[in-house]
Amino acid sequence: MNNIVFSVLLIVIGLVVGFVLQFIINKLRDNISSQKANHLINDAKKEVEKIKRDAIIEQKEEMHKLKMETDKEIKEKKAELKEQEDRILQRENSMDKRDELYQKREATLDQREEKLTEQLNEIQEERSKVEEIKKDQLELLQKISGFSKDKAKDLVMKQVKENMAKEISEYIREQENEAKLAADKTAREMIVTSMQKYAADIASDQTVTVVELPNEEMKGRIIGREGRNIRTIEAITGVDLIIDDTPEAVVLSSFDPLRREIAYVTLKNLIKDGRIHPTRIEELYDKVCKDMKQKIIEYGNEATFELGLTKFDPDLIEIIGKLHFRTSYGQNALQHSIEVAQLSGLLAAELGENINLAKRAGLLHDIGKAIDHEIEGSHVDIGIDIAKKFKEDPVVINSIASHHGDTKAESVIAVIVAIADALSASRPGARNDSLENYVQRLTQLEEIGNEIDGVDKAYAVQAGRELRVIVKPEEVDDLTAHKIARNIKEKIEENMKYPGTIKITVVRETRAQEEAK
Repeated sequence: MNNIVFSVLLIVIGLVVGFVLQFIINKLRDNISSQKANHLINDAKKEVEKIKRDAIIEQKEEMHKLKMETDKEIKEKKAELKEQEDRILQRENSMDKRDELYQKREATLDQREEKLTEQLNEIQEERSKVEEIKKDQLELLQKISGFSKDKAKDLVMKQVKENMAKEISEYIREQENEAKLAADKTAREMIVTSMQKYAADIASDQTVTVVELPNEEMKGRIIGREGRNIRTIEAITGVDLIIDDTPEAVVLSSFDPLRREIAYVTLKNLIKDGRIHPTRIEELYDKVCKDMKQKIIEYGNEATFELGLTKFDPDLIEIIGKLHFRTSYGQNALQHSIEVAQLSGLLAAELGENINLAKRAGLLHDIGKAIDHEIEGSHVDIGIDIAKKFKEDPVVINSIASHHGDTKAESVIAVIVAIADALSASRPGARNDSLENYVQRLTQLEEIGNEIDGVDKAYAVQAGRELRVIVKPEEVDDLTAHKIARNIKEKIEENMKYPGTIKITVVRETRAQEEAK
């Protein structure tokens, strides 16, 4: 028990002693820390004082530098201001000098203006005096001559007009003669060259076709019982079948070459087949019509291939092929179009124009004739519509519209096509003209010549290709004769349609007659 108590006491004493020792130790530590802190604070204060001194010194140095730079800038600005002041002073001095000069000039101008005003007044006075003198002289001249001013003016103007009219007429005649000589020579050379390069055979299509028969018995079979076969053929083909005394031959007559060709092929096939009756005729006719469409396309392709032209719509090729079965005064329309295309290409080459475009325009210039029997309107209007439908070049469209002179030609190629068309149509034997049209054209030519004042007689000669006009010499002088020829030319071009050209020759002669008694 005592040991336990003693142990407890020892522990208690140890705790007390330890606490005291710990307290003493902590106290000592606090004293040491405070000393260190004071020492550090003192060092920090000294450092701060040093930094302040250094900062103050740097600030003073910076301020000194700024002051130096500011002083330098101020000096520079003062120098610039002084230079500007000097310049301004110089400008002011120059302005003062200019003001003095301007004042002197104004003074001299005022003096000149005063002098000019005086001179103008003097001139006006002189003019008024001159006008008065002129007036007095005119009155004196009118009294002496017996003519008023207006009357004399009219007389002078009349004489001037007469003299000028003669001079103008002579000048026009000389220029026309020179132009005709040069133009005729050049045109003849070009046309002859073109015609030498292109020469085609002349073959006029007829309105009838002869079908050869193997024997005379075939005529009876073609006629059929009570004429039913011949009636069927004429009804479905639209042609006239003529059976006469001609041995082993029948004649197909129609103004439509396409119908006549279809009827010819149908009849030839019937003769070969031997079975001739209405049903068989209709079957063969339908077959021939289908084959003929393909043949028409072949004709169109051959024409474009011959001319070396491409890029045609298939429908347009078919229309071109139909021209093979159209005629104009016996001239095959497709051959005529090919010939015009060839001549147009040759003339275009001579003039340096687009050859292919000229050929294309020449080939299509009469394209309206292919279907003018199917559509109302002239072949020119139909041709224009076809060309627009297939989006042809504007030059081609204008060539179609102007090749008969209905529309103004807007390009050289359009004029070339018109010339080539006239050349192809007017070649001897190219077309067959009826006697009625021939007589009517000659009569109209002579009537146009006889309508002109001063004409005694007018005669159409050389098959209507020349109009010879005889004028009254006492009423018409040489210059007026040229005017009459020109007037007749213009009237013929306006009022007549004719192939080729017509030459107008005006004859003026003076005859002296006496009778010996």
